[in-house]
Amino acid sequence: MQMVTVEVARDPDACWRAFVDPTQLTKWVPGLRRAEIISGSRGLPSEIHFEFASELAYTLVYAYDKAAREVRWQPKLGKQAGVTGFVRFEPADDGARMTYGLEHGDARTPADLGDLRRLVDAFATWVGQREA
Repeated sequence: MQMVTVEVARDPDACWRAFVDPTQLTKWVPGLRRAEIISGSRGLPSEIHFEFASELAYTLVYAYDKAAREVRWQPKLGKQAGVTGFVRFEPADDGARMTYGLEHGDARTPADLGDLRRLVDAFATWVGQREA
């Protein structure tokens, strides 16, 4: 599993709320065309279908630990192309420490995941620009 940790200039709760809102995913996930909630609520969806500009598509199921501000996901539909991963937001000196881990499905290579730093930095930049 590839992992990246960055400091985010927002408090951990604000980061958590922004990350679990699937309606905002296309604003910060590079190449994501569409994220559709299959089941669960907008606040904590249990299953989301993703479509990327590259024609890649898969569905992920989610588990949440609100107390730890941690989200875990794994593929359901499109397991070979999907990803397994997690994110955790912890308090840090000037905001939050975001730890993000991702593992590719069997039909993909580590290079297919792209630059995880770019993805995490895109989230940190986007959430840092949001109003409190």
